[in-house]
Amino acid sequence: MPKFLIQATYTQEGAQGLLREGASGRRAAVEQVVGGLGGSVEAIYYAFGEADAILIVDFPDRVDMAAVALAVKAGGGLQTRATPLLTTEEIDEATRRQVTFRAPGA
Repeated sequence: MPKFLIQATYTQEGAQGLLREGASGRRAAVEQVVGGLGGSVEAIYYAFGEADAILIVDFPDRVDMAAVALAVKAGGGLQTRATPLLTTEEIDEATRRQVTFRAPGA
């Protein structure tokens, strides 16, 4: 199952919702959305800095991740960035594939 690192930053509206619901309420909402598409939540952490929350989630495919990203962004409470995560085995497989590439200007 594809795994994603999600970095989320709350908007003012989203931060107000977090204050009302608490972190446990938001985790339940995330688990409901992700689980509703056949995925699972591996971890949720809150942070200080550029991102307010860091999540690691699994989805059956990338289209499910895209659907969630669109719905979340349309909601206006969060700005998110999803990064696909690859296993060591997947990178090993990638290194075995032949790719023909010419660098610009070469």
